[in-house]
Amino acid sequence: MNSREAKTQRGGTELGTQTGRALLSVREMLFRGDFQPGERISELPMVARLGVSRTPIRLALDRLAHEGLLEVSPSGGFVVRSFTLADIWDAIEMRGVLEGTGARLAAERLGHDRELTELRQCFEEMNAYLGPVSSIDSFARYLDLNDAFHAAVIRLAKSPMLQRSLDQVLTLPFAQPSAVVFARAKLPEAAEMFAIGQEHHRVILDAIEHRQGARAEAAAREHSGLSRRILKTVLDDREILSCVPGASLIRMPAVV
Repeated sequence: MNSREAKTQRGGTELGTQTGRALLSVREMLFRGDFQPGERISELPMVARLGVSRTPIRLALDRLAHEGLLEVSPSGGFVVRSFTLADIWDAIEMRGVLEGTGARLAAERLGHDRELTELRQCFEEMNAYLGPVSSIDSFARYLDLNDAFHAAVIRLAKSPMLQRSLDQVLTLPFAQPSAVVFARAKLPEAAEMFAIGQEHHRVILDAIEHRQGARAEAAAREHSGLSRRILKTVLDDREILSCVPGASLIRMPAVV
């Protein structure tokens, strides 16, 4: 590799890194509520805010528009998209369909028992958190384990196409496995909800271990339904709803 090729490669790597950081930063700001639905986002203010060059910002905003979090403005730039309740239910439904398919494929394509090591470790460590909201640190760890469990199931499906499809759905608010877990912890029936969620995990793991594809799929679909059930409850409490990432993007129906 000559010096020009090396410089080009370094430049491409640096641009990719800056774009990735910009993408994560802007997505986090959207989910945190820094921007309101319909608010215009332009490149230059974001350049100053994030301290990166214009090209990574442009690429990050284009990516977020492709994901569906932003819309292209006819006058230039982008505007923050809002989501109806129907959008939310559809996102959760699609996650359930894809994760259900992933669990079924994982059961059908399991090659060796040792492939379940990560899934078992996640499940067993989550079991150790009998009171997952007892502290901020333990709760953060529980969230990490929950996300890792779901990700491990999809990896076991051994389907890049399924992974890409799920990644697209998970960019939307409320679709991530842990999107409503924090809100769940604030509900009066929190202990029951956590127990139900962990029982779903146990059934999914057991079904994959025993190569029971239909059972694994049904359990994963039922598990995603728990998110819908929790969010329905949370929607009636604006204080708890504010704990859900992306809650500010919900277009709530007008109260008559």
